This record gives sequence, C-alpha cells and structure tokens, in this order.
Amino acid sequence: MPTVAFVLAGIAVTLELVGYLTRVTGAAPSLARTLSMDAPFSLARLFVAGLFAAAAVAAGLGAGRMPGRRTWWTAVAVIAAGIATVKAGGDVHVTFVRAVAGSDPLRGLLFSAPLALAAVGWLWWLSRHERRDRRRVLSCLGAYAFASVVLSAVSAFAAQQWGARGGAAATFVEESGEALAGVAFLVAVLIGVAPRLVLPAGWTRRTDDAHSLELPVVQPGRAAETGR
Repeated sequence: MPTVAFVLAGIAVTLELVGYLTRVTGAAPSLARTLSMDAPFSLARLFVAGLFAAAAVAAGLGAGRMPGRRTWWTAVAVIAAGIATVKAGGDVHVTFVRAVAGSDPLRGLLFSAPLALAAVGWLWWLSRHERRDRRRVLSCLGAYAFASVVLSAVSAFAAQQWGARGGAAATFVEESGEALAGVAFLVAVLIGVAPRLVLPAGWTRRTDDAHSLELPVVQPGRAAETGR
C-alpha cells in the first residue's frame, strides 16, 4: 500500500472517532453536528466525499489520456461523482428509502442492496473484456457498497435494539468502513490512471503507464529556465 493510503486512512479513522466521542459524550449541538460521523456536511462526510470527488476527477482525466479505456474510466468517474455528491450532504436517497421501506432496516436493506449490486454489476459488464485494474477498483467499490448498505442496516437495527450508544457504536463501524473503502477506492483509481504518483518508480512496468497522468517534475537548476 502506498504511504498516502496510510495517511488518508489515519485521517479518516480519526475523524470518525472524534465524531463518535462527541456523540456519546453529549457535545454542544453545533459542535456535534460539525464533527458528526453522519450528519450532512459534517467534516467526516465531506472528507469521504472529497475522496470520491478526487477519484472522479482522476478517472475523468484518465479517460481523456487513455482512448482505449475511455468508456471504463468515464463510467468510474460517473459512479465516483455520484457517490461524492450523495455523501457530502444529500439526503434524497435516505428519504426515498424511508418512503419505500419505512423504518424497517431489513426492508431498507432488501431495497438498497439490488441498487448497489446494479451499479457494481454495470462496471463489471463494462470491463468484461479487460483485466487491468478491474479487480482492484470493483473490490473497493464493492466494499463501499457493503458498508453503506449492509452496515447501514445494522446501524439502524442497533439503534432500535440497543439505544443511542449501541447505534453510535454501530454507526462508527459503518462510517469508518465507508471512509476506509473510499481511501482504497481513490488509491485504486490513482494506481490505474496515475501509477507514478502513488507507486515506487520500479513498480510501473505496464505498457499503458506511458500514457498515465503524472505531476510535472522540475529538476534542480532548471527553475530559471522554466520561468523564461
């Protein structure tokens, strides 16, 4: 795993832990909402949304640089952008699920699971003729779907059965799972479209790496020439 993955994972878990502590200790409402694990536009949710937004941008740029894989990376960008939008603060999906399934976690799971499987299945179908990056990206996306759908239902059940503290603990597991899956997804996308940004130089030996994204590197002593 690249170093950046460990750094992002540490930030993600820290934000979720702070959100959990503010909930169980009864922090002031304004602070609790800002630091919440799952409140719209809280720091934790914005961080996860930022991971998927960055993945969407990277996948979109990769689609422009790799003509033979444009459909695949465009689809990844669309899925990532949709997740980022919903995760940041949208509650349309929650309202819709509640309208269909009510407050029953099992009914909500039975309704949401096919939608998540359909999204992952769509990407699987688009990548049926290739193997590169397919398993990595789809595995991370599947992990996020599991956390956001299955663990979400577990959180709702825990809140009903064991009260606020039980619900808070289950929500911490759920949101941490989503955040870590988001980190893994971003790294998976970067390995696919910009491997030289996240992997050691000796690891990029694939033919398409010549078309991948990379940051410009200015050699020492060339700054003056660059500015001319």
